Amino acid sequence: MQPQEMQPMQAQEMQPMQAQEMQQMSSEKDWTVTLILAILVGSLGIDRFYSGSILLGVLKLFTLGGLGLWWLIDLIMLVTGSYKDGNGNPITSK
Repeated sequence: MQPQEMQPMQAQEMQPMQAQEMQQMSSEKDWTVTLILAILVGSLGIDRFYSGSILLGVLKLFTLGGLGLWWLIDLIMLVTGSYKDGNGNPITSK
């Protein structure tokens, strides 16, 4: 086999491996706990502290949840699955 013929096979073999890695990159934080924290004390930034986003938690604490707007946006992000932890991994329900 020539090297040119091997390259397409290697690319095909790598795609399933990349898909596996992407599935494993979800956060270890529990979605239900994050949702409960966001609802009850989200305006104080506790949900952000729990998820590992310390700076965002401090900012949310000092602005009282962005006067409620940031709190609402975080709830929407949690429900839609686009809320991320401190490492940038999505916190999703399992």
